[in-house]
Amino acid sequence: MKQRILGKSGLQVSELGLGCMGLSFGYGPAAKEQDAIALLRAAFDSGVTFFDTAEAYGPYINEELLGKAVASFRKEIVIATKFGFKNGQTEQGMDSQPGNIRAVAEASLKRLKTDYIDLLYQHRVDPNVPIEDVAGTVQQLIREGKVKYWGLSEAGAGTIRKAHAVLPVTALQSEYSLWFRDPEKEIIPTLEELGIGFVPFSPLGRGFLTGAINETTKFASTDFRNSVPRFTEENRKANQSVVDLLQQIANEKNATPAQVALAWLLARKPWIVPIPGTTKLNRLQENIGASSLVLPKEDLDKIEAAASKIAVQGERYPAHLMKVVGR
Repeated sequence: MKQRILGKSGLQVSELGLGCMGLSFGYGPAAKEQDAIALLRAAFDSGVTFFDTAEAYGPYINEELLGKAVASFRKEIVIATKFGFKNGQTEQGMDSQPGNIRAVAEASLKRLKTDYIDLLYQHRVDPNVPIEDVAGTVQQLIREGKVKYWGLSEAGAGTIRKAHAVLPVTALQSEYSLWFRDPEKEIIPTLEELGIGFVPFSPLGRGFLTGAINETTKFASTDFRNSVPRFTEENRKANQSVVDLLQQIANEKNATPAQVALAWLLARKPWIVPIPGTTKLNRLQENIGASSLVLPKEDLDKIEAAASKIAVQGERYPAHLMKVVGR
């Protein structure tokens, strides 16, 4: 798989990473450990060198799973993890106090079975802790050799600038896909100006852009999507036109909608590295296939013209979570 550099940092990763959250948390029952480990190792064997986790995924169990799976090739990959919630529990609110950042980093190192974290993100901006203090704490961890690079997740342009002034930010991780394009307004220009890489999560719209979900799909009771306005039956029906567009291009390219959606992201900027997640080996291989799909300008223009006429329906998070993004 081709490699990319995240911004001006020098951090090199595979151009498609793997979001590991869904193996343990968020999308219904967790995968069986042996199946999850097999998938993680298959990703590495297929050229993926960028693996994304967080203490909050589980909490804790996703980091433990990843640590176990990659132990034999740890030095050959880049591991990204995150701090920022009280006790690793999103429902308890944010905690980016310096003491908590340190405690989380130490605990993550043990769970990941490693002596350094390649990329440490603040999971969400904490309104009670100046971002300068957060940056300063991570800077100390970098000086101690426990962290190599740092990043932010779902931060607004102003916060990114303040953080970057203290300690150069390697990457911003935020949602970005054909059905959520808000980052194009202010975030992407800011990242380009400052030389910061962009790591889109949910690049396949939490599965919707694969074409495997429609208005009649039923999710498991523990699936996060049950609470997402964009995934109401009515909105899924209204948003089907996005998938239809991808399917049209896919048919012409002998590809799949997911591959077109990922190839579209890869074509946006050379420092964008999507991290699609999956629990299925066949979907993993399908996603990786996007790395060899190059969309020429005429296809990109066609997608742009059609997408500009589509108004995606529904918020991407429940109301209480919308309050903590883009700060």
